[in-house]
Parts: sequence; C-alpha cells; structure tokens
Amino acid sequence: MKRGLIAATGVAAMLVSVAACGSSDSDKGSGDGGKDKSLTVWFMDGSNPAGWTKTVQAEFEQKTGAKLNVQVQKWDGIQQKLTTALSESSPPDVVEVGNTQTPSYAQTGGLSELGDLKKEIGADWTESLNKPAVFEGKQYAAPWYAASRVVIYNKKVWADAGVTDVPKTRADFFKALEAIQKKGEAEPLYLPGQNWYFFDGLTIGTGADLVKKDGKKWVSNLGDPKVAKAMDVYKQYQAFSKAPKDKDEATPQQADVFAKGKTGAFIGMGWEAATAVKANPAIEKDLGYFTIPGETADKPEGVFLGGSNLAVAAGSKKQDLAKEFLKIALSDKNEAALAKEVGSLPNKDSLLGSLKGNAAAEAAAPAAKGGGTTPLIPEWAAVENAPNPIKAYMTAVLNGKSPEEAAKQVEADVNKRLSQKQ
Repeated sequence: MKRGLIAATGVAAMLVSVAACGSSDSDKGSGDGGKDKSLTVWFMDGSNPAGWTKTVQAEFEQKTGAKLNVQVQKWDGIQQKLTTALSESSPPDVVEVGNTQTPSYAQTGGLSELGDLKKEIGADWTESLNKPAVFEGKQYAAPWYAASRVVIYNKKVWADAGVTDVPKTRADFFKALEAIQKKGEAEPLYLPGQNWYFFDGLTIGTGADLVKKDGKKWVSNLGDPKVAKAMDVYKQYQAFSKAPKDKDEATPQQADVFAKGKTGAFIGMGWEAATAVKANPAIEKDLGYFTIPGETADKPEGVFLGGSNLAVAAGSKKQDLAKEFLKIALSDKNEAALAKEVGSLPNKDSLLGSLKGNAAAEAAAPAAKGGGTTPLIPEWAAVENAPNPIKAYMTAVLNGKSPEEAAKQVEADVNKRLSQKQ
C-alpha cells in the first residue's frame, strides 16, 4: 500500500502493526515500587506502532533503568475494564484513554492531575487537542494524537466533469459537485443522512453547543439556531447524494461504494481510501484528498477530532516514573516520529510538517487547529448509544421537518440520556 493512503483513524485502529514490546498479558499492574523497577503502560490495540514503541521503550529504559511493560488492550469492553483497573490498589501506571472519554475517568478520581507536566512540556500543545485532556479546569491527561475527516475524491470523475481545481471554499466545493451532477455520469457525493461525526464537525464550525446547563443538569441544545445552521449546511451537501437518509457511513461502508468508481467524492477518514483500494486496486491512481473547505478560504470547516490522550493512574505508586515516561513519549522527536509513521495529527502545530508525504494526513492538518469534539462531559457518552437520537434528528430534517421540529422530536430522549447516572 502506498504511503499516501494511510492516515490516522483517531479512536479507531491506525492500520499499522502493533508491537507489545516487553509485554505480558498476565501482568495486571505496576506493583508498589521498591524492588519492582518497572512501569506498566496500557495502549489500545492499533495505537502504538512498532517503530515508535521500540524507540520509546529503549529511551525510557536507558534513561530510567526501569523496564517498560507494555500491554495492549482491545477496544471492546475497555471502558469497564479500565474503570475497574483504575479503582484497584495496583492499577496500570500509564493508560491510553480516548480523548472524549477522559472526563469520565477524571470525574471518578481515577486519573492524576498533570498540571505540572503541562507547564514543563505542554505550553505549546495545540489547544483543540489539549482541551479534551482538561476537566473542570484541571489537567488530567496529555494529548497524544488525533485524526479528522477529509474529502477523498476521484480525480477522473472530477476531470471528466471539467473540474480541475481543488475547492478552497464551501461554495467552490458545491460548484464542483454541481458540475459532476450536470455531467450525469456519477453521483457527485456519497453522503448518507446519518454521518454524525461530519455533522458534529459542522456544528463546531458554527460555534454551536449540543448541550447546555439547566440549573445543575445538562440538557439538549439541539434547538439552538447555530445547530440548525450546521444542519442546513449538511442538508445542502446531502442533496448531492443518492445515499439513504436513514443510514450512516458504515451501512453500507462508504469506501466500498466509492470503490466502484461512480462517485465523485466522500467525506471520511484517510484510512478509508485504503479500504476502497482493497476493494478495487484500479482506483488508487485516481485518488485525491483535500481539506473540507469552510465558508471562507482562510478557515477550513470545523471537524471532529477523534484521538487519544495519555494519563497517569491516580492509584499508581510510581507517579514520577510515569511522568518521566510521558516526557519521553510526548517529546517533539517522538511525537513527530509517530505522526510520520502512521499519519496521526501530532499534539503541536509546530510538528505538522512531519506529515509531509502523506497526502491524506496533509489534507487533515489545516483543520486541526479549529477542530473540536463532542461535549466534554461524562454524561455525553449515553447520548451516542444506539439508537443515537442525533442521527434521528438529522434524518427528520432531511425528510422535510424543520430543525426546530426535529429537535423537539428527540430532545426528551437526549435529556433522559443526559440524566443517567454515570
């Protein structure tokens, strides 16, 4: 597979080999210091590529004299497993946590405060990547990597429609899609009605908040005009697609639809291009990528930043050693190496140059600074559980309801989910 086809997947696997250097699945925790000169780190399956892991392990062991015990965990069931581990007397010392999951672990007291580490090595961490590592004003983790969606397009389809320039604004993008539509030989854009994370990016672009405080409770804010504005933009995009309005991008897999060569573009993660090539190798030569354009050329569209943070377990008896590991793993050299190896967005704007040569990752880079996430509150997780009411809201609007009507239709469900005990 060519290097340009691979980009970071955020919370999903990075499509790279995982090295569990020095690992042992039977090791449950870190011990209590003393004679046990080792540090246990939990990485998620797909997050720690072989080259990066080998380098970080060697640096850590050489500098500290301690053994690095890397354990790779599966995503399935990890929240309960990690919650339990963090409550035990001998938890793993350092853990990888999904960026939007960090508030939940911080709220329960499972993570150590890292304000001192932030001052020492994180003064220039990209704010959008660091924001999910902060809960109630305190630093409970460190940003490790992120990823976002880009436009993946078929150059041949565009050229056949007379479109040769990459869009710089949303209006330019719509004009390109209109040209493909007028040509009539391909679907301009494949965009199902429930591509929820693309919609979340649009809400970030309009400055919308999906929840608001009502006294001491969080409640739905879907009725906000800014949310309606984002949904209107989504509706304009979806009008160029024949995709079902009541399905998401995985039903069917949008990369498989694109692979057939009869689609102008789709909005997805960079790794989805590799999925398309696997289904149809002939399409590889026609692939192109660009940043999702915003309303003006100087500001890309808002995007959802999926990713992971690294945190220290509050119950670890090796706080200093754990922080030493974070200093090494998150050094500029190793952050740049991770970005280069897998195409992930590094935690500093100054390191984005490491993505050069990875076309999909280069397309994602400009939007990183203005990206964001879903609401960073522990209560939000229940909202996205299937069936996701935000998806129902989207389908309702696409089927003719006003954003206000669609919001009222689902807000009771959203509020019920937000009130669930964590």
